[in-house]
Amino acid sequence: MPFLRRAATLGASLLLAATLQGCATRQNPDPIESWNRQVFAFNEALDANVLRPVATGYNQVTPEPLRTSVRNVFNNVRDVWSTVNLFLQGRFRDGTVSVMRVAINTTLGLGGLVDWATPMRLDRPNEDFGQTLGVWGVAPGAYIVWPLLGPSTLRDSVSIPGDLYFSASTFGDTDGATFGLAGLQVISVRASLLGATGLLDDVALDKYAFTRDAYLQRRQNLIYEGNPPEDDEPLEDPEDPEAGVPAAAAASASADGAASAPAPAPAPAPAPAPGPTPSAPAQP
Repeated sequence: MPFLRRAATLGASLLLAATLQGCATRQNPDPIESWNRQVFAFNEALDANVLRPVATGYNQVTPEPLRTSVRNVFNNVRDVWSTVNLFLQGRFRDGTVSVMRVAINTTLGLGGLVDWATPMRLDRPNEDFGQTLGVWGVAPGAYIVWPLLGPSTLRDSVSIPGDLYFSASTFGDTDGATFGLAGLQVISVRASLLGATGLLDDVALDKYAFTRDAYLQRRQNLIYEGNPPEDDEPLEDPEDPEAGVPAAAAASASADGAASAPAPAPAPAPAPAPGPTPSAPAQP
């Protein structure tokens, strides 16, 4: 039954993404911005009043070696999901390296408590099913902010069930243990980002827009492995007074101006040069 519920959730997510994929364009990736800003404000209030204070206290009372071990366990479980997506993307060499990483950390690292693979230059992958869909050519669709989960797109939202399934919270035998592990994972991640969010508060004039643009750019870089394709042509704001006028429009404007301008008055003919005055005929 749990498998059927997860399959139904994944199917509903795929249907939602397929239905709403056309809502966003490259010029307007955020067609539901007013709704997203409300959810963003809710998440910010929840973070300021609950998550950030709890994460700060967690850092203060938990020794650094223990915090590192907790992060390593969560990351080791997530590496399994990353490995699956590497193979789905056709990156078999990277997938094989990721299998070695998980195997080493799970065995020698006592279930992931110790990260032996990183010093061995087996770098941690960072893949999910949203990136896999991007590699397969699926457009990101509309930008969307989920309560508690934060920024995403319609395409990346399809990855949420897999991200939740391949997490340490699935090891809980009871509902209480599952929620406890999920809460610990959220606190651990939030504690590792305290410095970054503090910097963001200081530099961002519009925190929502900054977060959205940074998220979309990062996802694009991850899909194309740091080498995203350039846009075919730059976008110009038609209301921007400093935007350049296209050559064809400029030529048309010049032609119209020439046609509508009054014709210049012809130059006066030069006066004849003075000559000798003809004498009157003699009277008889």
